[in-house]
Amino acid sequence: MENFTEFLNRRKQLLNLIGDGIAVISNSNESSRNRDCNYPFRSDSYFHYLTGFPEPAAVIFLVGGNKPKSIIFCKPKDKSKEVWDGYIYGPKEAEKKFLFDEAYALNDIDKLAPKILEGYIADKNIYCLPTNILSNSAILTSKNLFKWTHADAESEYCDLSIILDEMRCFKSDTEISIMQKSANIAAQSHIYAMGKTRPGKFEYQIEGEILNQFIQSGARNPAYGSIVASGINGCTLHYVENNSILKAGDLLLIDAGCELENYASDITRTFPIDGKFTSPQKDIYQIVLNAQKEAIKKVKPGNFFDEPHKAAIDQIINGLVDLKLLKVSRDEIIEKKLYMKFFMHRTSHWLGLDVHDVGKYNNSLKKEDLTPIKFKNRNILTVEPGCYIKPSKDIPEEFWGIGIRIEDDVLVTSDGNNVLSSNAPKEIADLENVIGILNE
Repeated sequence: MENFTEFLNRRKQLLNLIGDGIAVISNSNESSRNRDCNYPFRSDSYFHYLTGFPEPAAVIFLVGGNKPKSIIFCKPKDKSKEVWDGYIYGPKEAEKKFLFDEAYALNDIDKLAPKILEGYIADKNIYCLPTNILSNSAILTSKNLFKWTHADAESEYCDLSIILDEMRCFKSDTEISIMQKSANIAAQSHIYAMGKTRPGKFEYQIEGEILNQFIQSGARNPAYGSIVASGINGCTLHYVENNSILKAGDLLLIDAGCELENYASDITRTFPIDGKFTSPQKDIYQIVLNAQKEAIKKVKPGNFFDEPHKAAIDQIINGLVDLKLLKVSRDEIIEKKLYMKFFMHRTSHWLGLDVHDVGKYNNSLKKEDLTPIKFKNRNILTVEPGCYIKPSKDIPEEFWGIGIRIEDDVLVTSDGNNVLSSNAPKEIADLENVIGILNE
């Protein structure tokens, strides 16, 4: 995203929301992997959302009041370090390119930060990310604020995530465009993986095909650890070993998405390794597909967040009752949640800069008021029902080891929804037509 006006406008919006307060946010630090080697660096999502600035350890101050301004502290320009690690913006270029009002070298922050913060602890609010958010930025900011202000971090600071999470739930045109591209890349990668699938390969070989397609298309990283689960492995929700051999007659569940310009896609498809569903596999697959289609219909402005989940549960219960895999009344199934033996996870989560993106699902955290929030235009979420059947004496053997999940990325529009990941096939006939065709 080279249009840094987008980030400037977000900072202006945040400044308007905090009034005469001040917000302090720092980027993640680089993380050491071993001697002289770091893990690939990724900016903290909150920091990226407000700045687009890609260098580690930077800190921004957003100063509210009558004369609002944004200030960045970043690494000083250092030609000798650039020889080893590449270009460093330095304060002058950071201020100009990323549209800050002021910029200073990071090694001056201990001298200048107390002057910027002077007077805020006494009668104005200081906003930062809470330490219970697992982010380097949250930890570093709270420690440094204590040093700069000599105040009690636990009692004096306001939770900035409450404001930023609400902002991040509504995607701009630019964000939607990036997420559509991310979904397109992921969808095409799934199609390619289907074409490369055949008995005798290993799960990690299919994972390699997906990752290769991500990179070839400009998405350098997956959005999360890819799940490539064959046979009974598909019944483990977060299976990541990806080291089993693919066998004819089994299904392959692939849950994989890429990250493009820090934005995630998240797609799951399940299909037969040898290109043809067995009758029991087809029965369960159609139940999950029907559940997903009904759930997606419920994604529209004004509907409650839990309505897609309820629609999916309803379809899955109907299907399992028809197949006599659930043998008691619907009322008992719902009351005792017996369906959770087969479908034990939620149907949706928010999607954005994080694959499980920020944003609340209920209007209140209080147990007495857990009313789900309502969908609004420009929300983006996943819709991913599933059905997982482990061997059990009360289940016919032909259903054992069937694990199916179908997941799409869905944008809430003003009059309904748009499935961003619709390019990835999911109808039974379409899947059977593409599996293995690139092995011929």
